[in-house]
Amino acid sequence: MTALAESLEKLEEAIAAACDRAGRARHDVELMAVSKTYPAATIAEAAALGLKTFGENRVQEFAGKAAGLAPLRAEGSNAASDAPILVHLIGHLQSNKSARAVELFDAIDSIDSLRLAERVDDAAGKLHKRLPVLLEVKLSTEETKVGLDPESAEAAQLLEALPGFRHLEVRGLMTIAPWGVAEDVTRACFRSLRTWRDKWAAAHPKLNLSTLSMGMSGDFVLAIEEGATRIRIGTALFGKRAPYAGPPE
Repeated sequence: MTALAESLEKLEEAIAAACDRAGRARHDVELMAVSKTYPAATIAEAAALGLKTFGENRVQEFAGKAAGLAPLRAEGSNAASDAPILVHLIGHLQSNKSARAVELFDAIDSIDSLRLAERVDDAAGKLHKRLPVLLEVKLSTEETKVGLDPESAEAAQLLEALPGFRHLEVRGLMTIAPWGVAEDVTRACFRSLRTWRDKWAAAHPKLNLSTLSMGMSGDFVLAIEEGATRIRIGTALFGKRAPYAGPPE
């Protein structure tokens, strides 16, 4: 058994145990493999083990891997829904890179402003794509975190505008919990995202907000217990990663 296969087996056991404690079915929680800084060959190995959804943080970094992954992403009609793997952008997206991101990725999970949504919608229209997106919500006071302030006018304006975008398919919300805090603080962050999802879903019934992307290697168990439908796992799956050494975004 390879190191990756062994890590995946242990991870699946932990996910299943967390689901069992929460009274949830394992198939209710999607595992996203966060493959940033790892080469296309590692992604291909993970795909061979059955992983289908991958997350990347940087547009430019993934651009260098995309050609090597083309055989895994083109099947049948070449539509994303038919592809053996799907690759999501989960890192912060600058507006000036939106066109390239739409071209490269199967989904963008980090929409955090009305301006960015407009840019992505326009780029998707030019490529005749309907692109799944998540809204990134900032529920931490850490300055390094990005995302929508859920109580801001910006968030209200974006939610009102989203049904009018013809080329975006809203799927839900994403957040990142603060680092190095007590368990109850992490739980409160995840619970808050679920609360905002429920509030916004009631106020905006035309939007599909069913996905709750929250929880990473250090806190995915808590996220599952608090209602995550997608967890984003890198280190616990691939091991400790080397710092990104490519060109700046």
